[in-house]
Amino acid sequence: MVTFLSGGTGTPKLLSGIEGVFEPRETTVVANTGDDVELGGLFVSPDVDTVLFERGGVLDRETWWGIEGDTHETDEFLFELADAAGLEGGPRYLPDGMQTEGREIARWRRFSGIAEFMTIGDRDRAVHITRTSLLDEGHTLTEVTRTLADAFGLDLDLVPMSDDPLSTLIHTPEGPMHFQEFWVGYRGEPTIVDVEFRGEARPTEAVRDALTDPVVVGPSNPVTSVGPIRAVEGVEERLAETPVIAVSPFVEGRVFSGPAGDLMAATGHEPSTAGVAEAYPFADAFVLDSDDRTELGRPVVRTDTTMDSPTDATRVARAVREALEEVA
Repeated sequence: MVTFLSGGTGTPKLLSGIEGVFEPRETTVVANTGDDVELGGLFVSPDVDTVLFERGGVLDRETWWGIEGDTHETDEFLFELADAAGLEGGPRYLPDGMQTEGREIARWRRFSGIAEFMTIGDRDRAVHITRTSLLDEGHTLTEVTRTLADAFGLDLDLVPMSDDPLSTLIHTPEGPMHFQEFWVGYRGEPTIVDVEFRGEARPTEAVRDALTDPVVVGPSNPVTSVGPIRAVEGVEERLAETPVIAVSPFVEGRVFSGPAGDLMAATGHEPSTAGVAEAYPFADAFVLDSDDRTELGRPVVRTDTTMDSPTDATRVARAVREALEEVA
């Protein structure tokens, strides 16, 4: 049995190569929900859906977002309507009062759907309609995620980090903004002052059980992909009590992709493999790239950590297995 902490694209890429290395039916994936948003009344869970679509065989692997070959007629017509009505597009964050009214799971992450700033395909939208409707029927996010996983034929257990709302907010000189507004709406350009995980989230029974197994922290962004999971009540303590392997998203001081470097620096960590090790005191061993000669004072397995294909991912998964065998 093994548990992966997943957010962004790094860990889903790793999961694409676990066959023959880890038994999927003995694998649990705890997905970050700090990036979740309510957009035009629909509850969107990007990090859950990346795993859902990848393991379901429908992920758009060019973007690592959405469904391959999806149409975008609804999205395109939303922009036409906004233009015709003279409505301003871009992230339209709803007023503070609206953030705490209505559906509790959507607190501090509610946006208007006018000229929506996130590109959502038509089949992708059907997933969000189903998720939102099941939540409104009274099902928990964990129950809804498992229902969707069954629909996509997943062979592993995919669970959200909590059934409670916890939102990742990026503080900038212009004020706080949700991570999706910062990264998608403004392309990560605003200066990062600090990062806040707003809300009080408790782990579900599924998450508590998963964290009794050895844990793999994939090469996801340590701040905004893994940080929200760690912010869930009791998770940090459980990580300290179980074997943990972390795959660095850096090669020494070079990050593979995304805003991890800027986010690490803004939160007081060196943007490097050494900084990741400092941020992960619970990690018992690391998987580093072959070109990364960082000395960590903890067991290290080195391999080429570039993952451009499932074959590449299998190579990294084998290194993770080797590291686990060393510490478990």
